Amino acid sequence: MSIEGGEVQATPQVVDVQIAIDEAIALVQEGKGVPFSASAIVHRADLLNLLVAARDLLPQDLDQAKAVLTQREAVIEEGRYSAEQFLIHAREEASRMVEETAVVSAARDRADEIIQMANEDAEAIKLETDTYVDNRLATLEVVLTKTMDAITRGRARLAGEKENDGLVIDE
Repeated sequence: MSIEGGEVQATPQVVDVQIAIDEAIALVQEGKGVPFSASAIVHRADLLNLLVAARDLLPQDLDQAKAVLTQREAVIEEGRYSAEQFLIHAREEASRMVEETAVVSAARDRADEIIQMANEDAEAIKLETDTYVDNRLATLEVVLTKTMDAITRGRARLAGEKENDGLVIDE
């Protein structure tokens, strides 16, 4: 920075407000002290150049800070939106999982009921079949018993006729 015609101009060396302020502080600290006073002797143009540079750079830094704050708000809003979407998705997924669990549980219960009914039906059919077969066998037994009795009587009759054939009857 330099002063030309009473006007202070920024030098291209200073690119950051913080650097300009640090250099101004260093300039004052390194300045010769005035005896019996807290004052220091500093080169006016150098200090003014640093202060003008800081002043000129300050709007840029403020604009950058505003942009960062704006971006920050946008990032925060985007984060909130993402978090809300994540929560909505998580709730939907949890609901779906609970529903699926309920559906699976209901399906298992229904399957158990069907198996139980099928087992009961199979047992009833087995009992009916056993009863039917037993009745048919009992009927067959009666028929066979009567047939056996008839055979026994027929054989006895045949045996009796043979005995009678061997006897001669005088008449």
